[in-house]
Amino acid sequence: MPKAYNEGFSDQNIEHTMIANRFISPLDHLIVGVDKALRVVGGVAAMSRPNPGAHAIDSELSDAERRHSAGLMRVNHVGEVCAQALYDSQANFAHTQEVRTQFEHAAREEEDHLAWCAQRLTELGSQPSVLNPLWYAGAYVMGSVAARIGDPVSLGFVVETERQVEAHLNSHLELLPQQDAKSRAIVDQMLIDEIAHANAAQAMGAAPLPMPVKMAMRAMAKVMTTAAYRI
Repeated sequence: MPKAYNEGFSDQNIEHTMIANRFISPLDHLIVGVDKALRVVGGVAAMSRPNPGAHAIDSELSDAERRHSAGLMRVNHVGEVCAQALYDSQANFAHTQEVRTQFEHAAREEEDHLAWCAQRLTELGSQPSVLNPLWYAGAYVMGSVAARIGDPVSLGFVVETERQVEAHLNSHLELLPQQDAKSRAIVDQMLIDEIAHANAAQAMGAAPLPMPVKMAMRAMAKVMTTAAYRI
């Protein structure tokens, strides 16, 4: 599957330019949304920041270590595919401009993560999950449902998602080979960003989610990460 890594313009930049120049109809939003989905699942991502692993020393990895790093970075890439779907759906159905703007800002940073992970997968001689269309669709539905309920619940969904991602990235820093400095540098920066996203959502009035919802989210994440590590 072809991949592209572009700096400068993102899907959000394109949509903002359209908004600035003319009225955006529901059909316009649909077209932009479909285009974004196709780009994300097709492996096309734009970087607004340099890859943190670009200047890390590329140490020698054994075949087993390379496969293991690739599996972990594929899991991280799937997480960023889901993040694009979640933030896009939540921004589309946000009830206030302030919340919409926060979701769009977070999505731009998550798109950096998506591009970094895709680039690292290529360097490791691997590829993204073949199930990315499924992950994207499922995440979009969940984000839409949360957003429709209301901004506090939508923000609460972000907080819980990012807290789970934070724990997951911390575990990857323990699991990645110590000499895989490039992957570790990427995960380090992702962790910083995810914590900031959770804190921002919390500060904006996130509502706590019921424990059964949190448990369901963890169960779904477990299925996703287990499958993504392999395919």
